[in-house]
Amino acid sequence: MGLLLSLPFFLLLLLSEASPLNDVPSSSCSANFMDPLPHLNSSGLHLTLHHPRSPCSPAPVPDLPFSAILSHDEARVRSLAARLTKSLPKPVSSLLRPAAVSVPLSPGSSIGVGNYITRIDLGTPAKSYVMLVDTGSSLSWLQCSPCSVSCHAQVGSVFNPASSATYRAVSCSASECDSLESATLNPSECSLSDVCIYQASYGDSSFSVGYLSKDTLSLGSGNRVANFVFGCGQDNEGLFGRSAGLIGLARNRLSLLSQLAPSLGYSFSYCLPTTASTGYLSIGSYKPGQYSYTPMQSSSLDDTLYFVRLTSITVGGRGLPVSSSAYAGTPTVIDSGTVITRLPSDVYDALSGAVAAALRGYPRAPAYSILDTCFKGGLSRLAVPAVEMVFRGGATLRLAPGNVMIDVDSSTTCLAFAPSGRVAIVGNKQQETYSVVYDVGRLRIGFAAGGCG
Repeated sequence: MGLLLSLPFFLLLLLSEASPLNDVPSSSCSANFMDPLPHLNSSGLHLTLHHPRSPCSPAPVPDLPFSAILSHDEARVRSLAARLTKSLPKPVSSLLRPAAVSVPLSPGSSIGVGNYITRIDLGTPAKSYVMLVDTGSSLSWLQCSPCSVSCHAQVGSVFNPASSATYRAVSCSASECDSLESATLNPSECSLSDVCIYQASYGDSSFSVGYLSKDTLSLGSGNRVANFVFGCGQDNEGLFGRSAGLIGLARNRLSLLSQLAPSLGYSFSYCLPTTASTGYLSIGSYKPGQYSYTPMQSSSLDDTLYFVRLTSITVGGRGLPVSSSAYAGTPTVIDSGTVITRLPSDVYDALSGAVAAALRGYPRAPAYSILDTCFKGGLSRLAVPAVEMVFRGGATLRLAPGNVMIDVDSSTTCLAFAPSGRVAIVGNKQQETYSVVYDVGRLRIGFAAGGCG
């Protein structure tokens, strides 16, 4: 799927303009959950992030059983695998073929369930829109009036190009139109009025199709970025929660990160919060001394995703009994929108066995969906062993119990890892509460504990 401001990592942007559809956070939410306005200072652009299932999220995903969330997570993993083999399904939209018979599509499920949430301000005069954030996507898009084919219900009003004095459509001959295929893996189309049409598809029948556009992006305190390139969606089908659209942070010239890099620098950082807290997304400079780093890995499979090299996992201070080649044989992506970390099968089997051995005094529970190492009772009653994920260069994620195990219902806790197929993925459950920096300029990714504090 993306504006790279994650992750993902899905992140929704909070509407600042009142509207009959605007969801006001529950009175039970503390003031700490209320978003400060996006702001720009000497250290870059700063936005607030919400967990997609936080009760105080401005646009929460539908109330789904955790088994459905895991099913959606599997769809996203399949989508990423299809992307690496260049086999994503193409959108089937009447915007592209207006004479075609409309065929009902299955709702997409990989976009809105795992991504975190924030807000952006767009247009002149500027209005704010709730958005998903995704490190696995390049093109940013939002729903646009008149929604000539289909728009899902969203928080607040749909973006109206006619109401912005600085909006303009991108022509088919523009260089940005030529860049669409590398950003979306789908070729651009051209309207009868010479407007470039984008097609962003996500591997599970969810998609956005519309007109490539430019407008002014406001960064707070009077700072603005003219000619921000984004998709003005006219046909948006899938499970996007009640967001207005999606922000892409991948390594592509059309991503939000790349468009802001000339003025803010080519890096971003985030802390993905739990349902009981808020996090942040920052674009621009950061404090380098607090992180341990691993090099970004290059891959011929996709030059826009963020690849890393996992070298070992320890449980209770002991390395897993697998060879180093077990880690190296599968490409590994760090992603803000995948919930459960996927490991090469041999590595996963060893991790599952080590955790089960450490918890052998606790009663086992049946497998739950894709999670097969489960125990009776809640996480708080388990003596979860210390688990560390070590990456090339020595960067280490020292996982807290809540990053290792997950409560799937009121009576069952499971290991929050699963075996992978063609691609391994460092998911957002393992990243929660850590500060993670993507320093694209220096080709490195860093980790630091206690980020959301």
